[in-house]
Amino acid sequence: MQPTTYNAQRTTQLQPIIQKYGLDTAAVMAVVEVESSGVGFNPPTGKMIIRFEPSWFRRLSKQANATLAEAWNTTPFSNQNAQYIKYNNAFSIDPKAAMQSTSIGLMQVMGFHHAELGFDTVQAFWDFGKQSEDNQLELGLRFIKSIPALYAALKDKNWAAFAYHYNGPLYRENNYDTRLLNAYNKHKQA
Repeated sequence: MQPTTYNAQRTTQLQPIIQKYGLDTAAVMAVVEVESSGVGFNPPTGKMIIRFEPSWFRRLSKQANATLAEAWNTTPFSNQNAQYIKYNNAFSIDPKAAMQSTSIGLMQVMGFHHAELGFDTVQAFWDFGKQSEDNQLELGLRFIKSIPALYAALKDKNWAAFAYHYNGPLYRENNYDTRLLNAYNKHKQA
């Protein structure tokens, strides 16, 4: 089943959250589209969209098995069933590190950011994200606002700077900035 993107009605419902952060709706929706194809929950399963990062799990867990973590790298990111298998395997080894090593929801915010986003535990961060796409959007916007250079880049629609601060220096390998620009232009016209 293909993920759906936000229609005008749903985008309108999200505007109060976006406006609270002083950001352009089309710019935020571009990030949502590129990060999660516009959905926070997997349509066939109803589970929250995740991306487990084996490299972070190796860094954060004392029980991480390097061989297993390396094998996890071969799983496609778009396959949510495979993502949950990897995540659940890691969770059985080290629950806290598994949750910290996974990005969640509409804007794919990493669990290790939970404290700076106002959560006492990574579990509380996950529980908040599991409640709704509105909460997932809130997490993403809190994260963006917490990094002044990232927030300024999104306000200015400087897609290369945003891509660098959101996804790191290798963003060009996936044309992340170009994909953001194209999504922004589409949402701006809508």
